[in-house]
Amino acid sequence: MKAYLFNFAGGRIVKTGIAVFVTAFICHLLDWPAMFAVITAIVTIEPTAADSIRKAFIRLPASAIGAGFAVFFAFLFGDSPFSYAFVSLATIIACHRLRLYEGTVVAVLTGAAMISTVHDHYAASFFIRLGTTCTGLIVSTLVNIFIMPPQYSKTITLGIDSAFEKASSILMTVFTHISGSPRDKAGVLEDFQNLSRDTDKIEKLCLYQKDEWRFHRFTRKEIRCYRLEYKKLIILRQLIYHIGNLVYLPKSRFSLDLKTNAAAIPVMETVSFIFKDKGFMPAEDYLEQVNALTQWFNEQKETFAPADLHPHQHHHISPAAAVLYEILSLHDLAEELIHIRSLEERSKELLQMIQPVKADNFSKKI
Repeated sequence: MKAYLFNFAGGRIVKTGIAVFVTAFICHLLDWPAMFAVITAIVTIEPTAADSIRKAFIRLPASAIGAGFAVFFAFLFGDSPFSYAFVSLATIIACHRLRLYEGTVVAVLTGAAMISTVHDHYAASFFIRLGTTCTGLIVSTLVNIFIMPPQYSKTITLGIDSAFEKASSILMTVFTHISGSPRDKAGVLEDFQNLSRDTDKIEKLCLYQKDEWRFHRFTRKEIRCYRLEYKKLIILRQLIYHIGNLVYLPKSRFSLDLKTNAAAIPVMETVSFIFKDKGFMPAEDYLEQVNALTQWFNEQKETFAPADLHPHQHHHISPAAAVLYEILSLHDLAEELIHIRSLEERSKELLQMIQPVKADNFSKKI
C-alpha cells in the first residue's frame, strides 16, 4: 500500500499539498483570506527550483497587475459581469505587452477571484491580496527548493535505454524492408514520431537536472554519470536523424541489388543489436563486412552518373548508395555507443575499487 501511494503521489503532488497547507496556515495566522494565496501556491510548483525562482519574479508583478485591475474595475462596475470581462482582458493584454507570459494565468486568476471580495477600502484590499499572493509564491518556491528535491538521473537513464530499444526495433523493420519484405509505412512513421517525442522529453529532463544542481549538492559520480548519459542522448539524436532519412526515403529509391543486400544484412542486424543490447559485441568478421560495404560505397560514387537517374534532376548519389551511406553512418554511431558504454563500465569498476579502500582506511582510523 505504501509503495502504491508513492507511485500514485509523485514529488510535485506531495510538494503542492505541503505548499498549500503552509500557505493556508500562514494566512490563518495573519487573518488574511487564504483563497488567493492557495491558488497561487497550487499553480506555481515547478519541475525545478530554478524555474520556481525565475518565474516567481515574473508572477509577482503580474499578480500585482491583476489585483490592480480588479480594484479599478470593481470600483467602476462593482461585482458585475463587466468587471470580470474587463479584468480578464486588461490583465491578459498588459501581461502580454510587458512580456510577463508565464505570470498571465496567476494574474488572471488573482484578478477574477478578487472582484467578489472588493467592496470598500480599495487600497487595503489591494495590498492584502498582493500580500497573500506573495505568500503563496514565496512558500511554493521555498518548498520546491528545500523539500523533496527532484532527481531525474534515473528517469533519464531508463528513458535513454528504452529509446535505444525502440530505435533498434524501428531499424529492424526498415532493414527488413530493404531486404525486399513489405512493411507497414504508417506504423513505422507512428513509431518514429513517438521515438522523437520521447527523446524531446528526455532532453528536457536533462535540462531540468542541470538546473537543479545549481541549488543542491551533487557528487562527482553523479556528474560523471550525467555526462555519459548526455553523450548517449547526442548519439540518440543522430540516430533518429539517420532513421528518419531511411523512413522517409521514397519507396522507388529504397532498394539494394542481391549482392549488396547479402553483404548489408549482417551489418544491419549487428548495428541493430548493438543499440538494443548493452552487452552485445559484434562478431570477429564484422569489421571486414563494414569495410566491404565502404569499398562498394566508394565505387558507387565514382561510377554513378547523375544523368542516368533523372535527366532533369541533379542527383549526385545513387539510391542504393544513399541507403548504404545511412547504414555506414549508423555503424559509426554504434561504435561511438560501444565506446561510451565501455567508459561507463570502467567508471563503475573504479568506483567499486575506491569504496573498499575508503572502508579500510576508516576501519584503521577507528
